[in-house]
Amino acid sequence: TILFFLFPDTDVGVTGGSASKENAAAVTHVTAQPLLMTTLEPWNLLVTQTPAKEKAKEGETVVLNCRLNSPQRPPLTDLVVKWYKEDEKGQMDLLENNVTVLPNNSRVFMSGDLSQGDVSLVILNVTTSDHGIYFCEVTLPDGKVVTGDGTKLRIRRALGLFGIEESIGTIIGVVAAGIGGIVVLIIVLTPKLRKCILCMRQESRQ
Repeated sequence: TILFFLFPDTDVGVTGGSASKENAAAVTHVTAQPLLMTTLEPWNLLVTQTPAKEKAKEGETVVLNCRLNSPQRPPLTDLVVKWYKEDEKGQMDLLENNVTVLPNNSRVFMSGDLSQGDVSLVILNVTTSDHGIYFCEVTLPDGKVVTGDGTKLRIRRALGLFGIEESIGTIIGVVAAGIGGIVVLIIVLTPKLRKCILCMRQESRQ
C-alpha cells in the first residue's frame, strides 16, 4: 500500500537586490513526497503430511513426508521446523530448530530442501521402538505454530520362522491363541485319556 503525503517547500523572492521581511514575497511550492507503508498480513501456511499411515519392517529406512505450502510465498528458510513422536510413553522431541535433538542418534534427521518446502523426516534402520505417531510442526516468524495431521508408523518384526513377518500385535495374538487352543485341548481330552488308561489297565489284568 503506497500513501502520498504533501510536504510544503517555501522559496522567498527578493526585490531590488536586498532581502527584507517587508518586501519579500513568499512563494510556496507544494511537492508530493511518496511515503511507502506496508500492511503486514498474517501468514497462511499449510503443513501436509503423507501418508496418514506407514508400515515398515525392522532394519528398513522410512521417510515420513511433510510439505509446506504458502500462498504468500514467504521465505521458507525463515521457518523453524520441529518433529516429535507420540506413543504410549508420551511425547518425544526428535528434531528442533531444524536439527536432530536425540542424543547419540544419527538415525533420525530432516531431509529435503527447506527452501522448496520439503521438511520430510528420515529414520534409518527402524526398530520396534520407533512405532508411534509422528508430527511435523512449523513455527512462523510471527510466532504462529502450524502442525500437520500426523503419520502413524507401524513396525513389522521378522519371526525368523519360514520367513514369516508380522507386527508385534499380531505376534502376541497368535501366541495367545495357540496357548488357548492347547489349554482347551487338554481340558477336553483329559477325561477321555483317563478312561482309556483305565480300560488298558483292566485289559492287562485280565
